[in-house]
Amino acid sequence: MDGKFLESEFTGQVAVVTGGSGVLCSTLAKALGERGATVVVVGHSHMDKAQQVVDHVRGVGGEAMALQGDVLSKSSLADVAEATMKAYGRVDILINGAGGNQKGATTSEDLSFFDLPEQAVRRVLELNFLGALFTCQVFGPIMVEQDRGNILNFSSMAALKPLTRTVAYSAGKAALTNFTQWLAVHMSQEYSPNIRVNALMPGYFLTEQNRFLVLDRESGDPTERGKRILDHTPLGRFGLPEDLIGPALWLLSDAARFVHGTAIVVDGGVSAFGGV
Repeated sequence: MDGKFLESEFTGQVAVVTGGSGVLCSTLAKALGERGATVVVVGHSHMDKAQQVVDHVRGVGGEAMALQGDVLSKSSLADVAEATMKAYGRVDILINGAGGNQKGATTSEDLSFFDLPEQAVRRVLELNFLGALFTCQVFGPIMVEQDRGNILNFSSMAALKPLTRTVAYSAGKAALTNFTQWLAVHMSQEYSPNIRVNALMPGYFLTEQNRFLVLDRESGDPTERGKRILDHTPLGRFGLPEDLIGPALWLLSDAARFVHGTAIVVDGGVSAFGGV
């Protein structure tokens, strides 16, 4: 789906990408910018990385800007929306990519399920679910006013099969997938059939949040957990950020104009493998 028919598919559209400074969503933000979209890269604490995405898009002749925002604060999101509308006057695409896991919300030999800190568990649950919900509350009315929009939530294969150790992350992504279905129906029935809502469900992709679980910090070799993951991935490797470009652009394009309220799994076959 990374073909020529998408090269100018997004010209004239404005895409807001939360988590845009992260490994996965920065790749999608660049891909949209390369295909004509104006990109608003929303970051929280790594604004230098968000600016790098902006520089890349501008370097290929596109338009972009970086804005700092907290997806767990509706007032912060409102500021982002106001700045976006002031600069570009519309929002056609919303990618809810802010999320991730924390070591403190992950069980290990040193940290049992019974001792997981309340603050860490709450943070991971809220970031992966409420962050998207609040962002849709803020940007949804803009799309309703336009009578057009496309929302793409970043869920996870963990929503289908809870990952061992990552209790809060798996639960948060399951809630996000459910919310994706709910919001798709709600937007169509209450507001407009021209606003689509879908989700991506990546499998095991290397990110800053999960690297500590699957790669040895010193050698860079797969940990015992990393080896188990690779053994249960039919394609035999971790996902690369570029592997998400085709599925994401398809969901956001008119080629998927009848795809609504669904979650597309991109996991190298993990969810299809029974282990034998």
